[in-house]
Amino acid sequence: MDTTIMYGLPAANHIRNELQQTVTELKDQRITPKISVVIIGDHPASQTYVRIKKKAAEKIGMEADIIQRESTITQDELLRIIDHLNHDPNTHGILVQLPLPEQINDHAILERISPEKDVDGFHPINMGRLAVGEDAFYPCTPFGIMKLLDFYGIDVARQHVVIVGRSHIVGKPVGQMMLNQDATVTYCHSKTEDLSYYTSQADILIVAVGRAHLIGQQDVKKGAVVVDVGNSFQPSGEVLGDVNFDDLQQHASFITPVPKGVGPMTITMLLYNTVKAAKRLMNEGD
Repeated sequence: MDTTIMYGLPAANHIRNELQQTVTELKDQRITPKISVVIIGDHPASQTYVRIKKKAAEKIGMEADIIQRESTITQDELLRIIDHLNHDPNTHGILVQLPLPEQINDHAILERISPEKDVDGFHPINMGRLAVGEDAFYPCTPFGIMKLLDFYGIDVARQHVVIVGRSHIVGKPVGQMMLNQDATVTYCHSKTEDLSYYTSQADILIVAVGRAHLIGQQDVKKGAVVVDVGNSFQPSGEVLGDVNFDDLQQHASFITPVPKGVGPMTITMLLYNTVKAAKRLMNEGD
């Protein structure tokens, strides 16, 4: 069996080209989509992620404002920054880069962001809207997975989707998105006994736990679609996924690589959500 590798960049570029056209149209209406990214401290990985997001936004004509503060910031000070952005008519999307210092409660910060500017899709109101099938800002990585599957012509309806991982960031929301598109969904996690029993039944297997090479050929049904969301950084500098990619060649029908798989889609859907927020403003003015 030939295995199709689902690279994220072609799908991401397709969506970004469409977004760039929409941004141009919005600018004709004197609306420039803008995302404000708040980053606390000097965590190296966070700094890198923020630079990548800013570059991607500006490449399609958006504005990206980076708000940097020291790691000694208090929770009240950070909340005041968010309140200011919530009331700023020129800011359409707000993202607070995680992790945050230990003196700050992540949930309190994320819940303070206006649901209408929550382009990361983590506010409980947006999560709730997702759960009941309403329009919302969806979490970017799960949303990116859905768009990636669609780009490669994979219809999830009537498929058995098995998800390994139950985080609020990936596992739970991607399962809900699958349910909303008529898939049958099974969740697995660290307390699941005989994991392979479940994963080997999947038509579509999504793995998002951060354990290098957790899943091998013996855990996957022949011809299954495999989406690997894991990233494990090795001492050698190599990045490994949760799935043994080489082991599944000629076994899976479709598979995402790590890196270059789901990653480009996550940032793309952040841009998508921000443009969507700006379009809402334009529609309100009609």
